[in-house]
Amino acid sequence: MAKYDKESAFRTNLGPWGWITLILGGALTIFQLYTAYYGAYVSMIQGALHLGAGLSLVYLLYPIKPSMTKRRGVPWYDALLALAAFYTNYYIVLNYERLINEAIIFGFTQMDQIIATAGIILLLEATRRVVGLPIVIIAIAALLYGLFGQYIPVIGHAGYDWASLATEMFFSSSSIFGIPIQISSTYIYLFLFFGVILVKTNIGQFFNDIALRLTGKYTGGTAKAAVAASGLQGMVSGSSVANTVGSGSFTIPMMKNAGFKPHFAAATEASASTGGQLMPPIMGAAAFIMASYTGIPYNEIIVIAIIPAVLYFSGVFLGTHFEARKLGIMGLSKEQLPKIKNLVKRLDLFAPLVIIIGFLLVGYTPTFAALFAIAVAFVISFFRKDTRLSFKGIIKLLEEGARTALPVIAACATAGIIAGTVTTTGLGPKIAGGIIDLAQGQFFLVMFFTMVACIILGMGLPTTANYVVTATMAAPALLAFDVPVIAVHMFVFYFGIVADITPPVCLAAYAGAGIARANPMKAGVTAVKLAIAAFIIPYMFVSQPILLLQGDANTLNVSIAIVTSLLGMAAISASMIGYFITDVNWIERIVLIIGGLLLVYPDITYSLIGLAIFAVMTTLQVIRGRSDKVKEQVS
Repeated sequence: MAKYDKESAFRTNLGPWGWITLILGGALTIFQLYTAYYGAYVSMIQGALHLGAGLSLVYLLYPIKPSMTKRRGVPWYDALLALAAFYTNYYIVLNYERLINEAIIFGFTQMDQIIATAGIILLLEATRRVVGLPIVIIAIAALLYGLFGQYIPVIGHAGYDWASLATEMFFSSSSIFGIPIQISSTYIYLFLFFGVILVKTNIGQFFNDIALRLTGKYTGGTAKAAVAASGLQGMVSGSSVANTVGSGSFTIPMMKNAGFKPHFAAATEASASTGGQLMPPIMGAAAFIMASYTGIPYNEIIVIAIIPAVLYFSGVFLGTHFEARKLGIMGLSKEQLPKIKNLVKRLDLFAPLVIIIGFLLVGYTPTFAALFAIAVAFVISFFRKDTRLSFKGIIKLLEEGARTALPVIAACATAGIIAGTVTTTGLGPKIAGGIIDLAQGQFFLVMFFTMVACIILGMGLPTTANYVVTATMAAPALLAFDVPVIAVHMFVFYFGIVADITPPVCLAAYAGAGIARANPMKAGVTAVKLAIAAFIIPYMFVSQPILLLQGDANTLNVSIAIVTSLLGMAAISASMIGYFITDVNWIERIVLIIGGLLLVYPDITYSLIGLAIFAVMTTLQVIRGRSDKVKEQVS
């Protein structure tokens, strides 16, 4: 985990400091549960306590270099940095009334400026340790842009002095303590803790068993089970890479043993884990921020996101199916599958997930849904020996909840710097104008350049930060056209997320390749082939918003769009893998891609042409498949 997942490269031998992290982590989780039940403090105070405790834990748990994770204890300088990180944030709690009332009128004191500067530096260093350099580099670039905007041509601005910029970043509710950290300190933490409970009580393993039972007996069943299980777990993990490593340690050897090539096994796990970030109801925790940015209620967003997510996973399923047929990999035997009788006895373990989805759909707040689901999961865990937690296990569970949230806390706060700079300087509209000018106003080219920008901006970023960055910097280009707001935000969200499997910086594919002992670049290219739907679907729902249940989204129109899209995905997946009903030559690959693209194009005439091509290709493949069988029998 530590080798391939930055978030897992923490100290393993804390010594006496283990008690400090246990108490601080447990206290943070209890604070989050308490404020969720009794009501959160005002956003700045809630965010400051949340961020202060989180950054302190980062400095205690994550060394300055990954190679130092096995050294005993915590160095004095990291202990000092942990204390400083807590104090700079607690300073906001102590001086809240003055900072939001007097300082705005009479100006910030020199001490305020020192605290703000220290707070920003401590945040960036903590984020580097727990998340990585990419988002830190973007945040530093944003700060430099804020400072020296007057020297930048085309997209420049008047510029700020450091004192003004630092206090704006650290003492306002629109930057570090803006929407991302506000939502992290309320909804996101609870859902991450819910995911921790599922894993620690082995309820998550039940999801794997269900997936294996449902898909394991079919062609390439191990790969299909991996896709289903990783999708279920990935939606609550909040990290494509973490889920690839966590699930992949089980699913990748299983696929290799079944006969799949190592790079394909790695790519399957990476594409499924990445897709988990797109899967409602949690969508890697980005759905909560999307609700705030778009003004669309959260319970509506999770319904809107269903069809694109189904299309994505259908594409990955089809890819694994065609590869399995190509290699002649059949399903598992009945003896190898989990027993139905045993699964039925454990169906109550599904209750937490059913409750959280059901409560969200009927309109309860995410806070209430998460709290109730956490309580149900906790109670259910005591019914069985293999899911029951000891007292020590419960204490460790509270600490693990905090540990899991640290990357999200740091990433959300750092993303706030980027979002705050974009808003304060007016950079968003300037980038949008640049993209539109580059595309010379051509809508398709605007979508293409926005896609490229999102993939570049999303490389190496965790899900929540990824969405914040792409929504603030890339989305305004599409918003200039007559496109539904939710379609624009889903567009940038999808392409930001697929950066995790897009070479050259395909972190999820690299992680999977490490476990599979495969070529990382080959795994990345294969992951793109499997997840090709993710590169097509966003164009589809921007051009055809009924896939997001927008516009004229009646039952007939939506059904036709889904059917043609699925057929199109099948044709394109077959072309990518090189196998349909039988082997596909390069001419047939080109024809299948053309037919598939026509099927997914939002126009009935083009879809009918695509359907005709698909029917002809299917007929030819059936005929050739029968001919090949006759030849085999004769020989």
